Amino acid sequence: MTINAVLLAVVIMLGLSLARVHVVLSLLIGAIAGGLLAGLGITATLEAFQEGIQNGAGIALSYALLGAFAVAIAHSGLPQSLAGAVIKRIDAGGTSLMIKYTLFAGLVMMSCFSQNLIPIHIAFIPLLVPPLLLAFNRMQIDRRLIACLITFGLVTTYMFIPYGFGDIYLNQIMLKNVGEAGIDISDISVTKAMAIPALGMFLGLLTAVFISYRKPRQYQQLTIDKDARDAVVEGDALSKTAAGAKTQSKLKTLVALAAIVTAFVVQLYTDSLLLGSMFGFGVFMATGVVKWREADSVFNDGIKLMAMIGFIMITAQGFAEVMKATGEIAPLIDGATNLFAGNKAIAAFVMLGIGLVVTMGIGSSFSTIPIVAAIYVPLCISLGFSPLATVAIIGTAGALGDAGSPASDSTLGPTSGLNVDGQHDHIRDSVVPTFIHYNIPLLAFGWIAAMVL
Repeated sequence: MTINAVLLAVVIMLGLSLARVHVVLSLLIGAIAGGLLAGLGITATLEAFQEGIQNGAGIALSYALLGAFAVAIAHSGLPQSLAGAVIKRIDAGGTSLMIKYTLFAGLVMMSCFSQNLIPIHIAFIPLLVPPLLLAFNRMQIDRRLIACLITFGLVTTYMFIPYGFGDIYLNQIMLKNVGEAGIDISDISVTKAMAIPALGMFLGLLTAVFISYRKPRQYQQLTIDKDARDAVVEGDALSKTAAGAKTQSKLKTLVALAAIVTAFVVQLYTDSLLLGSMFGFGVFMATGVVKWREADSVFNDGIKLMAMIGFIMITAQGFAEVMKATGEIAPLIDGATNLFAGNKAIAAFVMLGIGLVVTMGIGSSFSTIPIVAAIYVPLCISLGFSPLATVAIIGTAGALGDAGSPASDSTLGPTSGLNVDGQHDHIRDSVVPTFIHYNIPLLAFGWIAAMVL
Protein backbone atom coordinates (compact mmCIF):
# COMPACT_ATOMS: atom_id res chain seq x y z
CA MET A 1 0.00 0.00 0.00
CA THR A 2 1.55 3.29 -1.12
CA ILE A 3 1.40 6.42 1.01
CA ASN A 4 -0.04 9.53 -0.59
CA ALA A 5 2.73 12.14 -0.98
CA VAL A 6 0.52 15.09 -0.07
CA LEU A 7 -0.73 13.40 3.09
CA LEU A 8 2.82 12.45 4.11
CA ALA A 9 4.13 15.98 3.48
CA VAL A 10 1.42 17.53 5.64
CA VAL A 11 1.92 14.98 8.44
CA ILE A 12 5.67 15.62 8.45
CA MET A 13 5.18 19.40 8.46
CA LEU A 14 2.71 19.24 11.35
CA GLY A 15 4.81 16.74 13.28
CA LEU A 16 7.96 18.86 13.02
CA SER A 17 6.04 21.98 14.00
CA LEU A 18 4.62 20.25 17.07
CA ALA A 19 8.18 19.17 17.90
CA ARG A 20 9.05 22.91 17.94
CA VAL A 21 11.03 22.91 14.69
CA HIS A 22 10.68 26.34 13.06
CA VAL A 23 7.66 26.54 10.76
CA VAL A 24 9.78 27.59 7.75
CA LEU A 25 12.03 24.54 8.13
CA SER A 26 9.00 22.31 8.75
CA LEU A 27 7.39 23.51 5.51
CA LEU A 28 10.62 23.04 3.54
CA ILE A 29 11.32 19.55 4.89
CA GLY A 30 7.69 18.49 4.40
CA ALA A 31 7.71 19.76 0.81
CA ILE A 32 10.96 17.93 -0.01
CA ALA A 33 9.68 14.68 1.55
CA GLY A 34 6.43 14.92 -0.42
CA GLY A 35 8.21 15.69 -3.67
CA LEU A 36 10.66 12.82 -3.28
CA LEU A 37 7.92 10.33 -2.39
CA ALA A 38 5.96 11.41 -5.49
CA GLY A 39 9.03 10.69 -7.64
CA LEU A 40 9.78 14.30 -8.60
CA GLY A 41 13.42 14.08 -7.55
CA ILE A 42 15.27 16.71 -5.57
CA THR A 43 15.85 19.02 -8.55
CA ALA A 44 12.22 19.10 -9.72
CA THR A 45 11.01 19.45 -6.13
CA LEU A 46 13.22 22.46 -5.48
CA GLU A 47 12.25 24.01 -8.83
CA ALA A 48 8.58 23.70 -7.94
CA PHE A 49 9.27 25.13 -4.50
CA GLN A 50 11.13 28.10 -5.97
CA GLU A 51 8.33 28.72 -8.47
CA GLY A 52 5.89 28.88 -5.57
CA ILE A 53 8.15 31.35 -3.77
CA GLN A 54 8.15 33.56 -6.85
CA ASN A 55 4.35 33.44 -6.89
CA GLY A 56 4.46 34.69 -3.31
CA ALA A 57 6.22 37.96 -4.20
CA GLY A 58 2.88 39.76 -4.21
CA ILE A 59 2.19 38.46 -0.71
CA ALA A 60 5.50 39.88 0.50
CA LEU A 61 4.73 43.33 -0.92
CA SER A 62 1.21 43.26 0.52
CA TYR A 63 2.48 42.43 3.98
CA ALA A 64 5.20 45.07 3.80
CA LEU A 65 2.69 47.82 2.97
CA LEU A 66 0.19 46.57 5.51
CA GLY A 67 2.92 46.56 8.12
CA ALA A 68 4.00 50.10 7.21
CA PHE A 69 0.41 51.33 7.43
CA ALA A 70 -0.01 49.64 10.81
CA VAL A 71 3.21 51.18 12.18
CA ALA A 72 2.06 54.60 10.96
CA ILE A 73 -1.19 54.10 12.88
CA ALA A 74 0.84 53.20 15.94
CA HIS A 75 3.01 56.29 15.35
CA SER A 76 -0.14 58.41 15.67
CA GLY A 77 -0.73 57.02 19.17
CA LEU A 78 -4.15 55.54 18.43
CA PRO A 79 -3.40 51.99 19.70
CA GLN A 80 -1.74 53.40 22.82
CA SER A 81 -4.77 55.58 23.46
CA LEU A 82 -7.05 52.57 23.26
CA ALA A 83 -4.81 50.58 25.62
CA GLY A 84 -4.50 53.57 27.93
CA ALA A 85 -8.29 53.93 28.13
CA VAL A 86 -8.55 50.34 29.33
CA ILE A 87 -5.78 50.81 31.87
CA LYS A 88 -7.34 54.01 33.21
CA ARG A 89 -10.57 52.10 33.70
CA ILE A 90 -8.71 49.46 35.72
CA ASP A 91 -6.98 52.09 37.86
CA ALA A 92 -10.33 53.79 38.44
CA GLY A 93 -11.59 50.61 40.03
CA GLY A 94 -14.02 49.57 37.32
CA THR A 95 -15.86 46.28 37.50
CA SER A 96 -13.31 43.65 36.54
CA LEU A 97 -15.87 41.39 34.86
CA MET A 98 -17.29 44.24 32.78
CA ILE A 99 -13.81 45.38 31.70
CA LYS A 100 -12.84 41.83 30.80
CA TYR A 101 -15.82 41.20 28.55
CA THR A 102 -15.53 44.67 27.03
CA LEU A 103 -11.93 43.78 26.15
CA PHE A 104 -13.06 40.50 24.63
CA ALA A 105 -15.71 42.21 22.52
CA GLY A 106 -13.25 44.91 21.43
CA LEU A 107 -10.64 42.37 20.30
CA VAL A 108 -13.22 40.41 18.31
CA MET A 109 -14.53 43.61 16.67
CA MET A 110 -11.04 44.81 15.81
CA SER A 111 -10.20 41.42 14.33
CA CYS A 112 -13.35 41.55 12.20
CA PHE A 113 -12.77 45.15 11.12
CA SER A 114 -9.18 44.35 10.12
CA GLN A 115 -10.59 42.13 7.36
CA ASN A 116 -12.87 44.71 5.76
CA LEU A 117 -13.36 48.11 7.43
CA ILE A 118 -9.69 48.80 8.27
CA PRO A 119 -7.73 46.69 5.78
CA ILE A 120 -4.58 46.07 7.79
CA HIS A 121 -5.23 42.35 8.31
CA ILE A 122 -3.13 40.95 11.18
CA ALA A 123 -0.81 43.98 11.35
CA PHE A 124 -2.91 45.48 14.16
CA ILE A 125 -2.16 42.57 16.53
CA PRO A 126 1.48 43.21 17.52
CA LEU A 127 0.66 46.91 17.90
CA LEU A 128 -2.53 46.74 19.94
CA VAL A 129 -2.06 43.56 21.98
CA PRO A 130 1.36 44.09 23.65
CA PRO A 131 0.32 47.34 25.41
CA LEU A 132 -2.63 45.38 26.84
CA LEU A 133 -0.59 42.45 28.18
CA LEU A 134 -0.25 43.98 31.64
CA ALA A 135 -4.01 44.41 31.82
CA PHE A 136 -4.45 40.78 30.73
CA ASN A 137 -1.91 39.66 33.33
CA ARG A 138 -3.50 41.70 36.11
CA MET A 139 -6.91 40.20 35.36
CA GLN A 140 -5.30 36.74 34.96
CA ILE A 141 -6.78 36.23 31.51
CA ASP A 142 -5.66 33.06 29.74
CA ARG A 143 -3.80 34.12 26.61
CA ARG A 144 -5.06 31.04 24.80
CA LEU A 145 -8.47 32.66 25.00
CA ILE A 146 -7.11 35.87 23.46
CA ALA A 147 -5.69 33.81 20.58
CA CYS A 148 -9.13 32.23 20.08
CA LEU A 149 -10.87 35.63 20.15
CA ILE A 150 -8.57 37.11 17.51
CA THR A 151 -8.59 34.05 15.27
CA PHE A 152 -12.39 33.96 15.35
CA GLY A 153 -12.57 37.49 13.94
CA LEU A 154 -9.88 36.85 11.34
CA VAL A 155 -11.38 33.65 9.94
CA THR A 156 -15.15 34.04 10.36
CA THR A 157 -15.18 37.46 8.73
CA TYR A 158 -13.66 36.43 5.40
CA MET A 159 -15.59 33.15 5.22
CA PHE A 160 -18.97 34.80 5.86
CA ILE A 161 -18.94 38.52 4.98
CA PRO A 162 -18.34 39.13 1.24
CA TYR A 163 -16.37 42.33 1.61
CA GLY A 164 -12.68 43.15 1.89
CA PHE A 165 -10.81 39.90 2.35
CA GLY A 166 -14.22 38.19 2.31
CA ASP A 167 -14.87 39.54 -1.18
CA ILE A 168 -11.57 38.07 -2.32
CA TYR A 169 -12.23 34.68 -0.71
CA LEU A 170 -15.95 34.28 -1.41
CA ASN A 171 -16.44 36.08 -4.71
CA GLN A 172 -13.12 36.46 -6.51
CA ILE A 173 -11.74 33.03 -5.64
CA MET A 174 -14.47 30.62 -4.55
CA LEU A 175 -17.41 31.60 -6.74
CA LYS A 176 -15.09 32.23 -9.68
CA ASN A 177 -13.60 28.74 -9.42
CA VAL A 178 -16.98 27.11 -8.79
CA GLY A 179 -18.40 28.86 -11.85
CA GLU A 180 -15.47 27.83 -14.01
CA ALA A 181 -15.93 24.23 -12.84
CA GLY A 182 -19.47 24.07 -14.22
CA ILE A 183 -22.07 25.50 -11.77
CA ASP A 184 -24.31 28.48 -12.48
CA ILE A 185 -23.42 30.98 -9.72
CA SER A 186 -25.76 33.80 -10.76
CA ASP A 187 -28.35 33.09 -8.04
CA ILE A 188 -26.06 31.80 -5.30
CA SER A 189 -25.89 33.75 -2.01
CA VAL A 190 -22.52 33.07 -0.43
CA THR A 191 -23.73 34.52 2.87
CA LYS A 192 -26.59 32.01 2.98
CA ALA A 193 -24.27 29.17 2.00
CA MET A 194 -21.74 29.98 4.73
CA ALA A 195 -24.18 30.98 7.50
CA ILE A 196 -24.31 27.52 9.12
CA PRO A 197 -20.49 27.02 9.13
CA ALA A 198 -20.12 30.54 10.58
CA LEU A 199 -22.53 29.55 13.35
CA GLY A 200 -20.21 26.67 14.17
CA MET A 201 -17.33 29.12 14.52
CA PHE A 202 -19.45 31.26 16.87
CA LEU A 203 -20.27 28.28 19.09
CA GLY A 204 -16.57 27.45 19.22
CA LEU A 205 -15.89 31.00 20.39
CA LEU A 206 -18.52 30.74 23.14
CA THR A 207 -16.99 27.44 24.26
CA ALA A 208 -13.55 29.04 24.55
CA VAL A 209 -14.86 32.05 26.47
CA PHE A 210 -17.25 30.40 28.90
CA ILE A 211 -15.89 26.86 29.30
CA SER A 212 -12.35 26.08 28.16
CA TYR A 213 -10.45 29.19 29.28
CA ARG A 214 -12.70 30.84 31.83
CA LYS A 215 -10.39 29.95 34.73
CA PRO A 216 -7.68 32.46 35.76
CA ARG A 217 -4.15 31.83 34.53
CA GLN A 218 -1.14 33.57 36.03
CA TYR A 219 1.72 35.09 34.03
CA GLN A 220 4.91 36.77 35.20
CA GLN A 221 5.08 40.54 34.93
CA LEU A 222 8.13 40.73 32.70
CA THR A 223 9.76 43.75 31.12
CA ILE A 224 9.41 43.76 27.36
CA ASP A 225 12.30 45.33 25.49
CA LYS A 226 11.59 48.53 23.58
CA ASP A 227 12.44 46.76 20.34
CA ALA A 228 9.51 44.45 21.07
CA ARG A 229 7.16 47.14 19.86
CA ASP A 230 7.48 49.49 22.80
CA ALA A 231 5.24 47.42 25.04
CA VAL A 232 6.71 48.02 28.50
CA VAL A 233 5.13 46.08 31.32
CA GLU A 234 6.82 46.76 34.61
CA GLY A 235 5.50 47.45 38.08
CA ASP A 236 4.42 51.01 37.33
CA ALA A 237 3.53 50.48 33.67
CA LEU A 238 -0.17 51.06 34.25
CA SER A 239 0.30 54.65 35.30
CA LYS A 240 2.92 55.26 32.61
CA THR A 241 0.71 53.98 29.82
CA ALA A 242 -2.31 55.88 31.10
CA ALA A 243 -0.27 59.07 31.33
CA GLY A 244 1.03 58.51 27.82
CA ALA A 245 -2.50 58.20 26.54
CA LYS A 246 -3.35 61.65 27.95
CA THR A 247 -0.53 63.28 26.00
CA GLN A 248 -1.57 61.88 22.64
CA SER A 249 -2.42 64.66 20.22
CA LYS A 250 -6.09 64.78 19.26
CA LEU A 251 -4.97 65.94 15.82
CA LYS A 252 -2.90 62.81 15.34
CA THR A 253 -5.84 60.67 16.39
CA LEU A 254 -8.08 62.44 13.87
CA VAL A 255 -5.44 61.99 11.17
CA ALA A 256 -5.23 58.29 12.01
CA LEU A 257 -9.00 57.99 11.64
CA ALA A 258 -8.86 59.93 8.35
CA ALA A 259 -6.10 57.61 7.08
CA ILE A 260 -8.19 54.57 8.00
CA VAL A 261 -11.22 55.98 6.16
CA THR A 262 -9.03 56.81 3.15
CA ALA A 263 -7.60 53.31 3.05
CA PHE A 264 -11.13 51.91 3.34
CA VAL A 265 -12.51 54.04 0.50
CA VAL A 266 -9.57 53.37 -1.83
CA GLN A 267 -9.81 49.67 -1.15
CA LEU A 268 -13.56 49.84 -1.79
CA TYR A 269 -13.21 51.44 -5.23
CA THR A 270 -10.06 49.67 -6.42
CA ASP A 271 -10.43 46.24 -4.76
CA SER A 272 -6.75 46.55 -3.87
CA LEU A 273 -5.45 46.26 -0.33
CA LEU A 274 -2.07 47.37 -1.62
CA LEU A 275 -3.43 50.68 -2.88
CA GLY A 276 -5.55 51.16 0.22
CA SER A 277 -2.55 50.72 2.49
CA MET A 278 -0.39 52.95 0.30
CA PHE A 279 -2.91 55.81 0.27
CA GLY A 280 -3.48 55.43 4.01
CA PHE A 281 0.26 55.70 4.62
CA GLY A 282 0.32 58.71 2.29
CA VAL A 283 -2.23 60.52 4.49
CA PHE A 284 0.10 60.17 7.48
CA MET A 285 2.99 61.60 5.47
CA ALA A 286 0.98 64.42 3.87
CA THR A 287 -0.28 65.63 7.25
CA GLY A 288 3.10 65.44 8.95
CA VAL A 289 2.10 62.80 11.49
CA VAL A 290 4.84 60.75 9.86
CA LYS A 291 7.49 63.29 8.97
CA TRP A 292 9.37 62.95 5.69
CA ARG A 293 12.64 62.37 7.50
CA GLU A 294 10.98 59.61 9.55
CA ALA A 295 9.22 57.91 6.64
CA ASP A 296 12.06 55.49 5.91
CA SER A 297 12.36 54.33 9.49
CA VAL A 298 8.59 53.95 9.91
CA PHE A 299 8.35 51.98 6.67
CA ASN A 300 11.31 49.81 7.69
CA ASP A 301 9.69 49.16 11.07
CA GLY A 302 6.57 48.04 9.24
CA ILE A 303 8.57 45.61 7.14
CA LYS A 304 10.28 44.25 10.26
CA LEU A 305 6.90 43.90 11.96
CA MET A 306 5.52 41.65 9.24
CA ALA A 307 8.73 40.15 7.86
CA MET A 308 8.61 36.78 9.63
CA ILE A 309 4.91 36.25 8.99
CA GLY A 310 5.32 37.28 5.35
CA PHE A 311 8.30 34.96 4.95
CA ILE A 312 6.35 32.02 6.38
CA MET A 313 3.47 32.75 4.03
CA ILE A 314 5.86 32.87 1.06
CA THR A 315 7.37 29.55 2.13
CA ALA A 316 3.84 28.13 2.35
CA GLN A 317 3.35 29.15 -1.29
CA GLY A 318 6.39 27.07 -2.17
CA PHE A 319 4.98 24.14 -0.20
CA ALA A 320 1.65 24.49 -2.01
CA GLU A 321 3.36 24.51 -5.42
CA VAL A 322 5.22 21.29 -4.61
CA MET A 323 1.95 19.69 -3.50
CA LYS A 324 0.39 20.61 -6.85
CA ALA A 325 3.45 19.35 -8.74
CA THR A 326 3.22 15.92 -7.10
CA GLY A 327 -0.10 15.36 -8.87
CA GLU A 328 -1.34 13.43 -5.85
CA ILE A 329 -4.05 15.77 -4.59
CA ALA A 330 -6.53 14.30 -7.08
CA PRO A 331 -5.62 10.69 -6.16
CA LEU A 332 -6.04 11.61 -2.50
CA ILE A 333 -9.60 12.70 -3.26
CA ASP A 334 -10.25 9.81 -5.68
CA GLY A 335 -9.08 7.33 -3.09
CA ALA A 336 -11.37 8.88 -0.54
CA THR A 337 -14.38 8.66 -2.87
CA ASN A 338 -14.02 4.88 -2.97
CA LEU A 339 -14.93 4.86 0.70
CA PHE A 340 -18.36 6.44 0.22
CA ALA A 341 -19.62 5.42 -3.24
CA GLY A 342 -23.00 7.14 -3.55
CA ASN A 343 -23.28 8.07 0.14
CA LYS A 344 -23.70 11.87 0.36
CA ALA A 345 -23.23 12.03 4.13
CA ILE A 346 -19.89 10.24 4.08
CA ALA A 347 -18.84 12.07 0.91
CA ALA A 348 -19.41 15.48 2.48
CA PHE A 349 -17.48 14.51 5.59
CA VAL A 350 -14.51 13.14 3.61
CA MET A 351 -14.36 16.18 1.32
CA LEU A 352 -14.33 18.49 4.33
CA GLY A 353 -11.68 16.34 6.00
CA ILE A 354 -9.44 16.52 2.95
CA GLY A 355 -9.88 20.29 2.88
CA LEU A 356 -8.74 20.33 6.50
CA VAL A 357 -5.58 18.35 5.68
CA VAL A 358 -4.69 20.44 2.63
CA THR A 359 -5.28 23.80 4.33
CA MET A 360 -3.39 22.72 7.44
CA GLY A 361 -0.41 22.02 5.22
CA ILE A 362 -0.60 25.09 2.99
CA GLY A 363 -1.62 27.47 5.77
CA SER A 364 -3.86 29.47 3.44
CA SER A 365 -7.56 29.05 2.76
CA PHE A 366 -7.20 31.30 -0.28
CA SER A 367 -4.67 28.88 -1.82
CA THR A 368 -6.75 25.80 -1.00
CA ILE A 369 -9.91 26.80 -2.90
CA PRO A 370 -8.40 26.60 -6.43
CA ILE A 371 -6.90 23.21 -5.56
CA VAL A 372 -10.12 21.55 -4.44
CA ALA A 373 -12.81 23.41 -6.43
CA ALA A 374 -12.00 21.87 -9.81
CA ILE A 375 -12.30 18.38 -8.33
CA TYR A 376 -15.08 18.90 -5.80
CA VAL A 377 -17.59 20.55 -8.15
CA PRO A 378 -17.94 17.60 -10.57
CA LEU A 379 -17.96 15.23 -7.61
CA CYS A 380 -20.73 17.19 -5.85
CA ILE A 381 -22.78 17.34 -9.06
CA SER A 382 -22.49 13.59 -9.57
CA LEU A 383 -23.56 12.94 -5.97
CA GLY A 384 -26.59 15.23 -6.26
CA PHE A 385 -25.57 18.10 -3.97
CA SER A 386 -27.36 21.39 -4.66
CA PRO A 387 -25.33 24.39 -5.91
CA LEU A 388 -25.73 26.05 -2.49
CA ALA A 389 -24.56 22.91 -0.68
CA THR A 390 -21.61 22.62 -3.08
CA VAL A 391 -20.55 26.19 -2.32
CA ALA A 392 -20.89 25.49 1.42
CA ILE A 393 -18.73 22.36 1.13
CA ILE A 394 -16.00 24.10 -0.87
CA GLY A 395 -16.05 27.28 1.22
CA THR A 396 -15.88 25.30 4.46
CA ALA A 397 -13.23 22.92 3.10
CA GLY A 398 -11.07 25.94 2.34
CA ALA A 399 -11.59 27.63 5.70
CA LEU A 400 -11.04 24.39 7.63
CA GLY A 401 -7.48 24.25 8.86
CA ASP A 402 -6.81 27.98 8.64
CA ALA A 403 -7.39 28.18 12.36
CA GLY A 404 -5.00 25.64 13.78
CA SER A 405 -2.36 25.62 11.04
CA PRO A 406 1.17 26.45 12.22
CA ALA A 407 1.78 28.28 8.92
CA SER A 408 -1.44 30.32 8.93
CA ASP A 409 -1.43 34.06 9.59
CA SER A 410 -4.58 33.46 11.66
CA THR A 411 -2.38 31.75 14.26
CA LEU A 412 0.92 33.50 13.56
CA GLY A 413 -0.71 36.89 14.06
CA PRO A 414 -2.00 36.27 17.60
CA THR A 415 1.32 34.73 18.59
CA SER A 416 3.22 37.80 17.36
CA GLY A 417 1.33 39.95 19.84
CA LEU A 418 0.98 37.57 22.77
CA ASN A 419 4.53 36.23 22.87
CA VAL A 420 6.49 39.49 23.10
CA ASP A 421 7.46 38.55 26.68
CA GLY A 422 8.15 34.90 25.83
CA GLN A 423 5.17 33.46 27.73
CA HIS A 424 3.01 32.29 24.82
CA ASP A 425 4.02 29.24 22.77
CA HIS A 426 2.92 29.31 19.13
CA ILE A 427 1.99 25.63 18.85
CA ARG A 428 0.62 24.88 22.32
CA ASP A 429 -1.05 28.23 23.01
CA SER A 430 -2.21 29.38 19.57
CA VAL A 431 -2.31 26.44 17.15
CA VAL A 432 -3.78 23.71 19.36
CA PRO A 433 -6.49 25.85 21.07
CA THR A 434 -7.72 27.36 17.79
CA PHE A 435 -7.68 23.96 16.10
CA ILE A 436 -9.86 22.43 18.80
CA HIS A 437 -12.34 25.28 19.12
CA TYR A 438 -12.80 26.09 15.44
CA ASN A 439 -11.90 23.19 13.19
CA ILE A 440 -14.03 20.65 15.06
CA PRO A 441 -17.26 22.74 15.07
CA LEU A 442 -16.55 24.00 11.55
CA LEU A 443 -16.25 20.41 10.35
CA ALA A 444 -19.53 19.48 12.06
CA PHE A 445 -21.51 22.52 10.93
CA GLY A 446 -20.06 22.42 7.41
CA TRP A 447 -21.35 18.86 7.19
CA ILE A 448 -24.77 19.97 8.43
CA ALA A 449 -24.83 22.71 5.78
CA ALA A 450 -24.02 20.18 3.08
CA MET A 451 -26.90 17.98 4.24
CA VAL A 452 -29.64 20.61 4.63
CA LEU A 453 -28.95 23.19 1.90
